[in-house]
Amino acid sequence: MKRLISIGVSLAILLLIYWQIDFAKLLQVFRECDRFWLVVSLGMVVPLTAFTSWRLQQLMPASPDASRQLDFGEANRLILAASSLNMVLPSKMGDIAKAYFMRDRGHLTGSLALSLVVFEKACDMLSLLLWCVFGLLLFEDKGLLFWGMTVSVATGLILGLLLLGSPSFAQFFFKRAHQVAPKKLKLKINKLSYSWKEMHDYFWGDRRRLSLIAGTSIFIWFLHLLQIWMFTLALNASVPFLANLALAPLAILAGLLPLTFAGVGTRDAALIAFYQPYMAPAVGAALGVLCTSRYFLPAIGGLPFLGQYLKLAQEIRMTPR
Repeated sequence: MKRLISIGVSLAILLLIYWQIDFAKLLQVFRECDRFWLVVSLGMVVPLTAFTSWRLQQLMPASPDASRQLDFGEANRLILAASSLNMVLPSKMGDIAKAYFMRDRGHLTGSLALSLVVFEKACDMLSLLLWCVFGLLLFEDKGLLFWGMTVSVATGLILGLLLLGSPSFAQFFFKRAHQVAPKKLKLKINKLSYSWKEMHDYFWGDRRRLSLIAGTSIFIWFLHLLQIWMFTLALNASVPFLANLALAPLAILAGLLPLTFAGVGTRDAALIAFYQPYMAPAVGAALGVLCTSRYFLPAIGGLPFLGQYLKLAQEIRMTPR
């Protein structure tokens, strides 16, 4: 039911956006786009998936049994299938299925496998916030609103770094969260707290692995933001690259709000609002469509492998917790 409501909210926001800009103008933007940059920017999905798959390989502990290692092809299939599962199942079940698969492949405990995925997601979020802070600090046309967002994003980055780097602060944070959380969330917070501690023990015991995963995550998110800038080139818009480093992460963060389906609608509205100095609303709406394709193309690519992992996800949902 929640998924249906989120789809309904997304459709309502899109209808409002397209009604205000006139849908015919949106189609005209795509007819007049630069075909070369459109192909190149959409093609960025391939190296992004490849680097994300390689990072997933590096998350797995070394095993003397080569047959238990996660090879690059299998990592690719798992990343693509997880993208598909995240589209059709609630609560990011694709990422949870990824953790269980890593457990089965690498003789990991279930909690350690989950902690690896938690670390992967934490690195993604912190890398996005890092680039956002970098872009906002260099963003020239900052009014009161953008100064407020700069402070908010920087605060989130500092909080995330403290959670990732300080076990005592993380313990304090989860303890306070458990005290104020509704009853139905307390068990989830306890599980996340345990996985977070196990993640600390695993990664801080191997600084080389920690640096490798963190550095790779920062590079991956640079490629994500580069892809969005290439979208603006495809739409014949003149957006300074440094401005894009500030604005694109803000729009992505808006899409993470738990209101819509895969961020569709809220992300589109944010793109139109934030990129208004550089492009017309119709072009901003077209940029929203291209940004949505960043999520749907990998999900489509994962469809051939969906059966195997969908079965795994169903087993996870039936497992008592």
